Amino acid sequence: MISLAGGRARRPGLRENGRLLEAHPDRLAATYSIVARDAKTGELGVAVQSSYFSVGTDVSWAAAGVGAVATQAIVEVAYGPKGLELLARGATAQEALDELVARDPLAALRQVGIVDAEGRAAAHTGSACVSACAHAVGAGYSVQGNMLASDAVWQAMGPAFETAEGDLAERLMLVLEAAERAGGDVRGRQSAALLVVTGARPTHDWEGRSFDLHVEDHPRPLEELRRLLTLKRAYALFQEARRTFGAGDLDGALEMVARARKLQPSDFQFAFWTGVALANSGRPEQARKWLAEAFRESEVWRELARRLQEAGLFTGDPGLLDS
Repeated sequence: MISLAGGRARRPGLRENGRLLEAHPDRLAATYSIVARDAKTGELGVAVQSSYFSVGTDVSWAAAGVGAVATQAIVEVAYGPKGLELLARGATAQEALDELVARDPLAALRQVGIVDAEGRAAAHTGSACVSACAHAVGAGYSVQGNMLASDAVWQAMGPAFETAEGDLAERLMLVLEAAERAGGDVRGRQSAALLVVTGARPTHDWEGRSFDLHVEDHPRPLEELRRLLTLKRAYALFQEARRTFGAGDLDGALEMVARARKLQPSDFQFAFWTGVALANSGRPEQARKWLAEAFRESEVWRELARRLQEAGLFTGDPGLLDS
């Protein structure tokens, strides 16, 4: 069941709100965003776009195995880390949100979405948020927006998430694209971000981030975010290929390299490091093909190979570096 809420009603104190707007011009993140949990994998994520510089820096917060927060409108950035701290201590999404709002004398100016590690979601749209503004809470997600072109923007987001296929990063991306097609931010577009973390708490604080992508300033930020998402997938595949080379499964590694290159065909690092791995694994003829491709692109790669050789990191046939 989806619950909907808007922010058009006005409370007393509009003159004070106006002074606050002028006092905090750098915190007006008119924005549309989604926080969500993937029911299959437990992954948690937040994605956002806005006509606002580096929107993900202020709006997007997530912790592996804990939850995700989007804090926007006249942003109180502290809602992000404080919300995650409350979730980590065992609060539900609604309990965390209630405590944050209760402690904030300017809650009428805030818009917040929270999802916890169990997929419980909650949202708040303050009565002084700029229209079109509202949120919708569904199973495992909350979508929210303010200063939108129209109500059609936030209304498009929940259905887009519910019908989207793919992993969580792809589903979040599709939600942003649906919102933009519906009109997006009334001011236009400038930046976007996508953050996905694992469903299980990691051993170390720096682990657990599957995707952490930011477009800080771009005329078409969602197109750029889509490009970065594809690039991240390509590099993730290639890193897995290098680990597979190290484990001795050369054919399996080459299959992963092929998949990575299909996503990112113009990256000659893939050719170079594959050639190095094959040379070090005693497959000189295969290595020659890959290294030659990199060397044709730039002599920089040949120079790097020689430096690796000096450091004992290229242990293959030295003749490969001259061919």
